[in-house]
Order: sequence, then C-alpha cells, then structure tokens
Amino acid sequence: MSDFKVVGKPQPFVDARQKATGDAVYTTDIHLPGMLYGKILRSPIPHGRILNIDTSRALRLPGVKKVITARDTPMLCYGITHEDWHLLAPDKVRFVGEEIAAVAAVDLDTAEEALDLIKMEFEELPAVYDPEEAMQPGAPLINDAPGNIAHVFEVERGNVEEAFGDSYLVLEEKYYTSQVYQSYLEPMAAVAKPESDGRISFYLPIQIPSKCRVTYAKALDMPIDSLRIIQPHIGGGFGAKMETPLHPIAALLAKLTGKPVSLANTREEDFMGGNPRLPMNIQLKMGFTREGLITAKKVRIVAANGGRVCYGVPILGTACFRVDSMYKFQNVKAEGYLVYTNTLPTGCFRGFGNSQMVFALESMMDQAAHQLGIDPAEMRHANAVHSGYVSVHGWQVKSAALDECVGKATDAAGWKKKRAEKIFGKGIGLACTNHVSGYSAFFPPFHGSSAMLRLELNGKVSVTSGEVELGQGQKTAFSQIAAEALGLTVEDVRMTPVDSDLSTFSLGAWASRTTTVGGKAVYLAAADLRSKIMAYASMLLEVEEDQLFMTGGKVIQDGCPDKGIALADLASRYLYQHNGSFIYGFGEFNPGTQVPDAEKYGNPSCAYPFAAHIAEVEVDTETGQVQVVSYHAAHDLGRTINPLGASGQIEGGVAMGVGWALMEDLFYDHGRVANAGFLDYRVPGPKDLPEIKSIFVESNDPYGPFGAKGLGEPALNPVAAAISNAIYDAVGIRLRELPFTPEKVLTELKKSKK
Repeated sequence: MSDFKVVGKPQPFVDARQKATGDAVYTTDIHLPGMLYGKILRSPIPHGRILNIDTSRALRLPGVKKVITARDTPMLCYGITHEDWHLLAPDKVRFVGEEIAAVAAVDLDTAEEALDLIKMEFEELPAVYDPEEAMQPGAPLINDAPGNIAHVFEVERGNVEEAFGDSYLVLEEKYYTSQVYQSYLEPMAAVAKPESDGRISFYLPIQIPSKCRVTYAKALDMPIDSLRIIQPHIGGGFGAKMETPLHPIAALLAKLTGKPVSLANTREEDFMGGNPRLPMNIQLKMGFTREGLITAKKVRIVAANGGRVCYGVPILGTACFRVDSMYKFQNVKAEGYLVYTNTLPTGCFRGFGNSQMVFALESMMDQAAHQLGIDPAEMRHANAVHSGYVSVHGWQVKSAALDECVGKATDAAGWKKKRAEKIFGKGIGLACTNHVSGYSAFFPPFHGSSAMLRLELNGKVSVTSGEVELGQGQKTAFSQIAAEALGLTVEDVRMTPVDSDLSTFSLGAWASRTTTVGGKAVYLAAADLRSKIMAYASMLLEVEEDQLFMTGGKVIQDGCPDKGIALADLASRYLYQHNGSFIYGFGEFNPGTQVPDAEKYGNPSCAYPFAAHIAEVEVDTETGQVQVVSYHAAHDLGRTINPLGASGQIEGGVAMGVGWALMEDLFYDHGRVANAGFLDYRVPGPKDLPEIKSIFVESNDPYGPFGAKGLGEPALNPVAAAISNAIYDAVGIRLRELPFTPEKVLTELKKSKK
C-alpha cells in the first residue's frame, strides 16, 4: 500500500456531510410548481377476476385531477424476463397488493380519500401460496403456465450418481429460506414531470436507471429517448430498487394531467407492493471422500416466485450454479423450479440467490466435517479453489484467496482454542462464500462500463458515469480511483449526478459490479485524461513527457520543481487555444465475459471475490434465544480502495445476515402480508449485534482498478450458515429453516433429548 497516496487510505464518504446536515435531496424532497400527488389502489384479495371498477365518486371529489385504470394505459404486457406485468391489472389480480388503479390529486389527503371512493367488484378465485402445492395437478393456475412453473433450470456435469457411489460419505438434507423485506430507509418513490416537447422527466431513486429506462419505455409505449431519468440521493436499495410499476404509473399520471406528479409508498405500502427476497426450498445431496474432499453435489430447488416474474430467473440460476466455483469438484446436477404463487412477487436482495444456496451448502459442509471427524476449517482449506482455477461451469477464477481468508479468520477468532473449550451453550461456527463482480447474463447486449473525466478551469476534475451511488460508497471509491491515477486529492474530484441525458449508459448497482467494472472505466478514463494533460504540458513546457510528473494539482519537470504548470492554468490555456474545448478523458471497460450458453456453460464475471466468516453465539436453552456475541469476517476483495467504506459494507452485510438468520420473515394471512411494518417486522438493533471485525485479504485481481473486486453482497452470504454452525457447536442441534427463532430452537432442543 505504500505505493499509493489515495487508494487504500480511509476516506470519509464524499456525500457524508450532505446527508448528515439534511442537505441531501431525496425524491420526496422534490417539490415542483403545480405538482400533484399520486396514490395507487391495490388489490385486497390474492386471486380473482375484476368484474367492475367504478371511479365516478372519486372523480367527483374536489381536488382530484385524474383517476386511471387499466383502460387508460397502453394495455401492453411487459416485464424483465417474462412479459407478465401490467401497469394496472386489466382483468385479473394475482396477489394482494397488485396495482389496480391510481389517482392524482392536489394533495395526499385528497388522493387517499379518492382511493376509498373507488368501488371494486371481484370474482374471487382459489389461491395457492406454497410453491410445492402450486406445482401439483389441479392447483389454481395463476398465469396460465403449466404447473404454475415459470422457469426451469436443468444442468448436469460429470457423472453425479457414479460419484455418489464412490463416496465415503453421502449426505442429503432439506433447507428452507425465508421471504424477507430489504428494509431500506427510503420507500419506493417517483417524481414524474411532463415536458413541453412531449418527453417525461423522472426523478427516481433506482439502482439501474439505464435499464429501467428501457423497460419503462416499453411499458408506456414511448420511444426510449422520450424518457429522461435523473438520480436524486437514494436511501438504500439492497437489490429492491430495480424496475417497479410505481415509476411508470407516476409517468402516466403526469402525462395525462399535464402536471408533475409525486408518487411515493408509505412504509406499509412498501411492504405490500415491494419485491422481497425469493424464498427457496432446497434439497441438497453431497458426497465426500474419507479425507473430506467433495465428490459430487446434487440440488433441487423450488422457489416461490409470487404473482409475476421479476428477477426470479437469474436469482434461481445463481442459486443453482454460483457456489460451484468456490470448491474443487467436477460432478454437479442442478434442478431449479421457479413457481408462480399468489404471494408478493419476489426480486433482488443482497446476495441474489447465492445467499440462499450458501446457507444450505455451508451448513452441509459443517455437518460433513463433524461426521468425518475433520476440523471444519481444515475441510475448507482442502476444498478451496485457487487462482487460475476453472470451475465445472467454465468460470475462470483469475484471483482467489479463499484459503487465506479461512486462515486469517480462524487465527483472528481464536478458532482452535475456542473449539477445544466445549462449553455447552456457547459455540463457534465457520462459513465461506464466493460471489461475482458483475454478471454478464443480466443484460446480454453488453457487460462493461464507460466513464468520462473533464479537467475543469479550477484545475479539478469532474467524473461522469452512469453507475449509481445508493449508499455503498461508489462516489467515494470512484473519486479515490481518479485521484490516485491523476496525482490529485479526493477533494479535487467531483462526481456529477446521474442523468440519462448527460451520463453514460450503465448497468447500475447490482452483482457487486460497481467498483470492479465501473471503477475500471473511471481508471481508464483517468489514464486517458492524464495522457492528454501530459502531452499538452510537454508542448507548453518544451520538455519530454517522460521527464514530467503530475502531483498536487501541477505538472512538474522531474528534478526541476520550479519548472511546471498548474492544472488550472493548463486547462485555461487549452480552452482558449482549442476554441472553448475542455480536455476530456474517456474510458471504456469491456471485461470480456461470456453470457453462458444453452447448457449454462461460460465465464460470466471478470472477477470472483471470496470470504470466510466466523460467528460466536450463546444459546439460552430455557428461552431458545440465540445471541451472536462475536463476529469475524475475512474478505478477499482484491484491493482495498477505501478501508472505511469496506468495513461499512462488511458490517452492514453481517447485520442484515443476523436479521435474516434470527428474526426476519414475512408471513401471510390469506395472501396478505401480516407484518407489514417495523412494529411487527423486526430487524436487528444495536443490542442484537456483536462487534464485527473486518479482515481484508488482498489478492490483487488482474482486472479491477488497482486490483479491486466486489464486496457489497458477499458480506451477507455466509452469515446464516456461520450462525447455524455455531448453534450446532453450542447445543448440538442443526437448524435448516430460516429464521432460527426461539420457538424453532426449543423445538429442536426437545427433539435432541428424546
């Protein structure tokens, strides 16, 4: 790290002051002249035909400017992977919370009153909530898909059954993961403004503005260039803030009224109309040698998609295949079923399917280690992939430090000593993960990123990128990357707001790609800008470029500190000599990845991060309460750009994982979310969390900027399994259904005593 002046140094987030002082502008802070306020009427039943919608009373209410139903929309089916979305339900509802009508009024109170005046008549239809039941013959059909199966994955490599036959130990278990809400600070919101030229300007807190623009153009039956997306500050996302009907509904209200429209969910509406984590029933079978080496893996996953398909297809695919690049084995069979149910449509959540499968896999790895009499850490060492490994699915692991992560985590946690103590009620557990840094199967036309840097007249640099800041520290990391490459300070770099009229087209914040892919584009743009600055300085100073260096906002001749030029002076001279043109640097990064073929074979990511987590727990055998008392997380993140931000990512991921493992679960009452609010949906507070110790392992990846890889999602993936394994170490019970509530703990303890 001594070679870097900015990269690798703790850096407070560049937008921290704005957020701390309240100066940061979020979507609901935007108030435009003549703005109306929208509300959405949602289905009160889980499944039924719409017989009649009477909006007449709502339209007569003073202050109501527009009421729309499906007949006011383009009536087009659209979607992400399946065209089973409608802006407003035209004839049938498939889950409680589905959008049926929308109102625009002069204020929120009037809009809410108008919703109460809309009369709806339904023919209720039988509903099905469990995915296994939904697949059975005679089950109610939700979207006319045979067996309610929206998508199927089937892949086999090697000879799984033969490998099982040759195995010393074969285990088979079922695991169940829960449906959880992303719990971001800012509910879904939009401000849509009609422009005089027929365009619609959006202010949207979304993770993938460029891709959403494509989807919304189709939903609204408008040319893509007629939609402009401007990014305000975003109050968290964690995968949830992708496409949502709320945004184009706001646009349609704005278009039909000719007025700006603000449309935002309350917290309860956000619970009822969001896209929570995809729950999975996982049947896992694994084979092992006497020495603990994996021989084969077979998995069958049934996932409760909900009433329409969001990102369930790639999420299920991730669960089926991603973990197979963490350990060395060549015999794999995977079956995955994405099943329609009359529940909330499910979507992205930090971990994106990998977290669900890591829970099952790492629980079974621990079980196998105990049955074989092998230290669970030693078993991970023996199976871990190394740099240069090509997985059974063709994933090319250029850098891997999983082995080192396990070693550093166990050393820091005092693993061997604490395992030897064997105090009943106290336990320690280990779990590992891998992940991606971007994923090319998401948006097949391209997988890269681009950026533009401009030398300003004050000698500072502005960075334009379509990549999104949603609280993960993207602006800060990009500023550090640009500053390091240009010999500047972070204060000398300014990130321009994301605006589809001005920014580059970007895939946005998902798949832990921002630093690796977007940051590399910034790095390349900075290198291009530096090259142009140095060439111009060489001409002005009449000195060869190889005798010049850039530092402290100046270009200086090596060995002659008095001979140089300030970047501000250089920018001004260039501007006047080139007819008002600034010096620009452009960067394009193509990671050279592959969209997996029809057999799901190919290398979809340019870099693969790894991690090893160790949880220590105390289990109260009287109450069933589990308390995480210590946590160590070692992450192979390639290169640490900002240690402060990296620690925050790890701590936040672990906190979310503790919630998922111990308390969070959406539950339904006849298709309606019964705990739609933070009074009933509990998330971890300070007393629920231990001190979380972050350990950085640097493998210096060949692709990322300065060797960096992704971090945001891997921080959550192993938490549930680490806690589960620690509970086993503490009291000898294996918990295979999330969350591990006190009731479940007590039930298993009673079983263990029989």
